[in-house]
Amino acid sequence: MGRYTGPKERLSRREGVNLNLKGSRSFSDKAGIKRKPFPPGQHGNQRRTRLSNYGIQLREKQKVKRTYGLREKQFKSVYLEASRRAKVSNLDKGLEFLRILELRFDNVLYLGGLAPSRAAARQYIVHGHVLLNGKKFTVPSLEIKDGDTVELKSMKLAPSEKFFAVPQWIESKENKVRVTRLPIRDEIDEGIRENLIIEYYSR
Repeated sequence: MGRYTGPKERLSRREGVNLNLKGSRSFSDKAGIKRKPFPPGQHGNQRRTRLSNYGIQLREKQKVKRTYGLREKQFKSVYLEASRRAKVSNLDKGLEFLRILELRFDNVLYLGGLAPSRAAARQYIVHGHVLLNGKKFTVPSLEIKDGDTVELKSMKLAPSEKFFAVPQWIESKENKVRVTRLPIRDEIDEGIRENLIIEYYSR
């Protein structure tokens, strides 16, 4: 299946939470989830059916996958890599899974406040507007390491207004951000229940 090209706010309504896919609009009263706080479709405004355990796991997986803008194959690859690292280095699989997602090139650019959305951050990187440690890289999925510096070539591309605080593990200065350390669990979205995703892929 190819990438999703439909209305982005429809995805937020499907998952029942604001996935912040539309930049500044997502933080305003015009956000789709605020205007229509029910699932999309003809019967979306009716009472929701009760989900099975599988359904709960699936919805959590879809929510996180759509938040970071990954396709299914990419998302499962992240899970498999997290499982491998957890087994080899005796690490927490859930935390390692979230760290890989958080340290994606496009996500660091977005969290550093240099792009209005993760989709925009991906576009900036692919079009060569972003430098990593002073060199041009055009792969949004690249994993940023501790001490790496991400720089936006032109501040004209950066959003004029910031709607959330830059995480403590990222140091921000003008058009540059630097990863000072690896994020801990408390610094990653509390709404993510990574245990459900692990259970989904462990079936």
